[in-house]
Amino acid sequence: MRFSVYLPTFAWADLTFDQAARVKTFARKADELGFHALWVAEHFLVAPGLYGTVWMSPLLCLAHAAAVTSRIRLATGLLILPYYHPVTLAREIQTLHHLSHGRVVLGVAPGWDQREFETLGMKLGERGRRTDEIIAALRRLLTERDVSFAGRYYRFEHVSIDPLPGFPELWVGGGSKIKTALSPDKTYIAPAVLARIAGADGWLARAAGSQQMVKDDVQAIRAHLSTHGRDPAGLRYGHLNFTHLVDTDDREKALALQRPHIERVMGTHRSFENLTESYFLGTTAEIVARIADLERAGIQDMVLASCGDDLEQLERFASEIVGRFPPDSSR
Repeated sequence: MRFSVYLPTFAWADLTFDQAARVKTFARKADELGFHALWVAEHFLVAPGLYGTVWMSPLLCLAHAAAVTSRIRLATGLLILPYYHPVTLAREIQTLHHLSHGRVVLGVAPGWDQREFETLGMKLGERGRRTDEIIAALRRLLTERDVSFAGRYYRFEHVSIDPLPGFPELWVGGGSKIKTALSPDKTYIAPAVLARIAGADGWLARAAGSQQMVKDDVQAIRAHLSTHGRDPAGLRYGHLNFTHLVDTDDREKALALQRPHIERVMGTHRSFENLTESYFLGTTAEIVARIADLERAGIQDMVLASCGDDLEQLERFASEIVGRFPPDSSR
């Protein structure tokens, strides 16, 4: 299994300059510890159906991280594509590509928070079609000159994004999600998402499902690829999850210690029982067992997200979790 981490770009209401500066410190340390990639989240408004916080600009934060790292990949995880125009986004990807010496990974999703869409003057029901149209436009803008494009939502003529960076490694997010009243998403992986994944290099399973949902989604994706003529082995299967490691072998004590950390990120809109079903909570041994179970089910990339910018948590991820798994030869 290949291990990556989330860059803690939380825009807490009480965020200070010193806390924001720790994005660089965290990125540098993750690079030194040998993690495969840094992933960044995107939500510019509090999304009460899932989170209790917001995040700073993902592309700006990755540019910040690029300046202090040399090896680690820089991944949007996940960029909500309908929030962008394909031409301006292509330029930002090109800029990050050159600033980072080609370490960009483009992770994308259609989004789900209706208030964010309304704030930007868009309809939530357009999210999937906009996402697919933007991907199609980006594939051309990043690989061709003098591009003209006529879609349902985006139209432009004779555009060149020089110097051409090439199309980056593409990851698509999505999948099953535990049902809540505050989110419109289905509890299963939608056919449109399966089709989008089929055109990608990797898939990132969402953290808001259960352990079994992630495993079921792996099988659904494999079956879809086989049915549509693509070798399932040609896709990387990944999963993102939040955790906070604690020093106890007692599950109930571990959960009590973890609860304020996970609820600071996720909010209290969902029950704590719901949170424990989705996120990597409990003793470290239990968390390692869950990851091993997902690896046996076909997950090859694990993105560990801390609940803050604590470097001790990052170091513990490396020693207490990554250290339990043999290194991935594809690093």
